[in-house]
Amino acid sequence: MRGFRTDLAMESIGDGSGGIEGVQVSQQQMGEISRTRIVIESRRAAEALSRPRGEYITLACDSLSRCDTDNRKRLVQLIAQGVRAMLPKDGEILVVGLGNRNVTADALGTRVVERMLVTRHLREAMAEEMQGKLRGVSAIAPGVLGLTGIETAELCRGLIGHVQPAAVIAIDALAAYESARICTTVQITDTGIEPGSGVGNHRLGLTYDTLGVKVIAVGVPMVVYASTIARDAMTRLMDEYGLMEDQHSPAAELLFRQISESFLGDMVVTPREIDEMVLSVADLLSDGLNRALQPALDEEMLHTYLHG
Repeated sequence: MRGFRTDLAMESIGDGSGGIEGVQVSQQQMGEISRTRIVIESRRAAEALSRPRGEYITLACDSLSRCDTDNRKRLVQLIAQGVRAMLPKDGEILVVGLGNRNVTADALGTRVVERMLVTRHLREAMAEEMQGKLRGVSAIAPGVLGLTGIETAELCRGLIGHVQPAAVIAIDALAAYESARICTTVQITDTGIEPGSGVGNHRLGLTYDTLGVKVIAVGVPMVVYASTIARDAMTRLMDEYGLMEDQHSPAAELLFRQISESFLGDMVVTPREIDEMVLSVADLLSDGLNRALQPALDEEMLHTYLHG
């Protein structure tokens, strides 16, 4: 069943996290919000999990896209803490919103960029008491290869050569293994990202190897593969009729593999309420990222610069 794809490290590890050598896992529960920190330390573990070595922070909340005020404040704070811990202490930051703004389930990155506080052009013109308090931030939503004819990584390399940021923050929609993960999970990692992975369209990755600077990736699952929905339905059916017993497990595994490799393998599915979900999650992520990048500004001051 591991043939079914996911962009979430915690789903790749599954329930066997404690038995994988070279992987550290710690979990924390804060009311309705769970925080999981995974560190893949060894090359062998990275190869076994098909994940780059590095740190993965996962925040899960069933009401992520419609949470109450208290949970929202806590999530914003946790996102800010997770991103800030991975950022270099000094230097400008380039925020890249990945995805296609014309495809709702793939528009998360572009929607977040629209809500970012960009300061690279403002610092010289700011009041004297604010100078030195703002970190230089620039942002871009470069679009997808099908619209521009240029790989996102190529565009980013050109921008990095000019802007010379200390790090890149890339935001993108992800694909999950379980449908319950859609718009309920935030993943933050210092390993970079593959643009388009959330809609089954893998492109040249945005990583330290391709860009020459640290890349922090922030993503939320917006789709699941249709094959996983078929798998879940068949699993429930098999459980109902007692077909998941040991003597039937080889046949079940073969059936699941056939599903994942069939025409369903590249088809993705998203909820009908995805429009509202994307906008709500984009607000949440942008608030967390703005807090991470501008710790010297309080909530009121951030709101002033964003909406003043």
